[in-house]
Amino acid sequence: MKLIEPIVEQAEAIAAIRRDLHAHPELCFQEERTAERVAALLTGWGIPIHRGLGKTGVVGIVHGRDGGACGRAVGLRADMDALPMTELNTFAHASRHPGRMHACGHDGHTAMLLAAAQHLARRRDFDGTVYLIFQPAEEGGGGAREMIADGLFERFPMQAVFGMHNWPGLPVGTFAVSPGPVMASSNEFAITVHGKGGHAALPHTTVDPVPVACQLVQAFQTILTRNLRPVEPGVISVTMIQAGEATNVVPDHCTIQGTVRTFTNDALDLIERRMRELSEQLCAAFGARATFAFRRNYPPTVNSPAEAAFAAEVMRDIVGADAVVAQEPTMGAEDFAYLLQAKPGAYVFIGNGDGAHRGAYGPGHDAGPCTLHNPRYDFNDALIPLGATFWVQLATRWLARARP
Repeated sequence: MKLIEPIVEQAEAIAAIRRDLHAHPELCFQEERTAERVAALLTGWGIPIHRGLGKTGVVGIVHGRDGGACGRAVGLRADMDALPMTELNTFAHASRHPGRMHACGHDGHTAMLLAAAQHLARRRDFDGTVYLIFQPAEEGGGGAREMIADGLFERFPMQAVFGMHNWPGLPVGTFAVSPGPVMASSNEFAITVHGKGGHAALPHTTVDPVPVACQLVQAFQTILTRNLRPVEPGVISVTMIQAGEATNVVPDHCTIQGTVRTFTNDALDLIERRMRELSEQLCAAFGARATFAFRRNYPPTVNSPAEAAFAAEVMRDIVGADAVVAQEPTMGAEDFAYLLQAKPGAYVFIGNGDGAHRGAYGPGHDAGPCTLHNPRYDFNDALIPLGATFWVQLATRWLARARP
């Protein structure tokens, strides 16, 4: 493993920053303390900053030895927000705010980019510009979309943009990247079946919405098995069914809610259309009526083939070919997708291990799984020098070969 030694030397100091961020998590568009900490560190390292894009976003600018005159520029992005959940760990850097937790490692993503920023600013042994994008509100707020709307790419013109996420279960010292779709679109639906309520002992005088809703839940799966091409991935998950207030009353209505995930917009169009048709027509067949709402949230995250291949090349030079694997696409979603819709780039993954690193804290960590969005999760600080080395090598080598 070829780590940059000055980054290794600063790793413990950056890890202390990471743990401070972990102890003070902030939800989407509320990252005031986090943004202030990031801004102060960048400024202290001589990096000019801009604040306020996407409400709480921070962009740092590191010009190379040419002052950025060549016009080449690349963006590196880290997300800053936490999740609305309560942490079960009780080690010293556990969340001090019940109901808020860094359960996805955004504190670690921020730390890795800060470590890279510090090194880039000290050396500046490249031509061009590295834009450091510290983004708010990845967890459902669409912070990337808001930064773009606030002029991210107009104010900071770059030819490519890259992002990185830690991945539990992937061994430490391992990277993963693939071209094409790597994360799915995220979408929500809410369907209300309107029937006719009445006494549960006299069901023939009612139009019971509950069995109609149950029929719908089953029917939706036929969209995936009989409408969608068998080689096209798709998920329809009904996650909420709500109806009734008493055991002896047939309710007037029943509400179904859930999520749809796809890797292509064509598949999404088909699923939304068929869900609407089934809802309206099946309800009508039972004498009921449906109201149908479908909201498209994040689009699919689709890596540019050239940039994904370049990232893999950089990874192999750092950790060796055997430690760089293809990332299996996941039905999770990521708002880095908006950045990739606007610019070439790639979203890559760095192994976070199996959670054994928590044992170094001594008493206070929960013995449960260290998976994303789990109340026992914690970012592995061993990733900081590796992730920062990757960021530095990726940026400097991309600038060395890219053309405006």
